[in-house]
Amino acid sequence: MSRTLATGNHVAGHALALAGEANRNSRGCCAGAYPITPQTEIIEYLSGFSFTKGRVVLVESEHSAMGVCMGAALAGARTFTASSSNGLAYMTENVFAAGYYRLPTVMIAVNRTLGPPWNIWVDQGDSLIMRDAAWLQFYCGSHQDLQDTVLLAFRVAEDHRVMLPVIVAMDGFVTSHTQMVVDLPEQDQVDEFLPPCVIPHGLKHDHPATFGGLTWPSETEHHRYEIQQSMEAVIPVLEQARDEFEDIFGRRPAGALETFETDDAETIVIACNTMARTLHNVVIERRKKGEKIGMIRTKLFRPFPRKELLAAIGTAKRVAVLDRNHSPGSGGIFWLEIAATLRQCPDVLLQDYLVGLGGGDVTPENINAIIDDLNHRTTASDPEWKDTTA
Repeated sequence: MSRTLATGNHVAGHALALAGEANRNSRGCCAGAYPITPQTEIIEYLSGFSFTKGRVVLVESEHSAMGVCMGAALAGARTFTASSSNGLAYMTENVFAAGYYRLPTVMIAVNRTLGPPWNIWVDQGDSLIMRDAAWLQFYCGSHQDLQDTVLLAFRVAEDHRVMLPVIVAMDGFVTSHTQMVVDLPEQDQVDEFLPPCVIPHGLKHDHPATFGGLTWPSETEHHRYEIQQSMEAVIPVLEQARDEFEDIFGRRPAGALETFETDDAETIVIACNTMARTLHNVVIERRKKGEKIGMIRTKLFRPFPRKELLAAIGTAKRVAVLDRNHSPGSGGIFWLEIAATLRQCPDVLLQDYLVGLGGGDVTPENINAIIDDLNHRTTASDPEWKDTTA
């Protein structure tokens, strides 16, 4: 393992490449690739990597990039790609198709605001529009978390108890283009961690079949039920993968969520990605003042870890959700999931705060103001819009 100063895009490209190369003794690997800011450097890294048995297919659109991944996965290859913003939106039809085909593609989503108006900075609305696709979704808080999660994503996606594709999301520019010190794995470690990719329902020369044909309503209903069963298997499979990751790489990556100072907390703030790192420092400072405050970093969004979240909230009476996304006419998307999770906890005051939309800074001052607002509340209100440029 080598300790390196690297950008998030470099880390993502490196992890994807080594995962693809790890399948060289099986059916190899394939990436459908189309550039879009701020993920283009991932495609550039993959295009420059010398795969023993693999290919990066440069195509004319994001829709085609996912089409390449689907075709290659049906042929048995380990597949991956990356996208952002309107490119990810353009890919939507095939994103849903890949999930319903049960193909374990891994896609890096470098979160960027959907336009118009055009904006190249971070907002989670692009990946979260895929929340009803049959994909797992992970949200990464640091470069090391990103590195480890990409490898975990392949391991969980290709497990036959799951066999579903995965989105691994990171903050555009805040993670993708900044540098941090990262422990990058060696190829032999990735080889040991990732077994050969075997897609049991893939194309077979000795047993020809068609895919995507017309089905009756009862068959479709059972198909969706099987996907739900696979989603319910994700967290146990993830925990097993974390155990084996620790044995090989010597560190334990984050699971479905991470907690900090929640055991006796009366107030808990929930955030994800890089906002959670800022929140962590705020919690430390307020704990020094004697405040019983804690935090939860949500990492796994699909399937949503309801039982784990309830256990983490515990006896807290006030919960704030920081949402860097917006569902028009409703509110923050993480808040919606957490509200559904807390439906049996009427004594918990749950408040949503929309922050950092379109790439606005989320500073300690912003978070402190949110905590002060929450602590003075006796009832919740509609989602609060917070101007993070103040």
